[in-house]
Amino acid sequence: MSASGVLDIIARGVGIIGVAVILWGVAVTTVSTIRVETGAVRGRHLPGSRMVLRQQLGASLLLGLEFLIAADVIRTVLQPTLQEVGILGGIVAIRTVISYFLHKEMAADRLASQEREAAGSPRDRD
Repeated sequence: MSASGVLDIIARGVGIIGVAVILWGVAVTTVSTIRVETGAVRGRHLPGSRMVLRQQLGASLLLGLEFLIAADVIRTVLQPTLQEVGILGGIVAIRTVISYFLHKEMAADRLASQEREAAGSPRDRD
């Protein structure tokens, strides 16, 4: 098998890992959300739990996007044409912007959570 064949298999594997990380994060968060919302129906007020769920999903999305970017970089090494490099640049730019805003939102959520805890609001405790 040629080096490009091996790199193609590696790129596909890394891409599959990225998709798997995202899907796993969505599945785990979905199950956890059902548990939290079931508790909310039973009268428990759990905004802190919802914040944790958002952060877990965001972390899974960010990690999955990093794997997908790595797969794209490996693919571009295989076909370093100007068109492929341009496509990679666009994909990386889009994914980087998405990652930036996800990270920024997660940091804001974390800060809000810490401020609520510091204020000692009993309403927001789990």
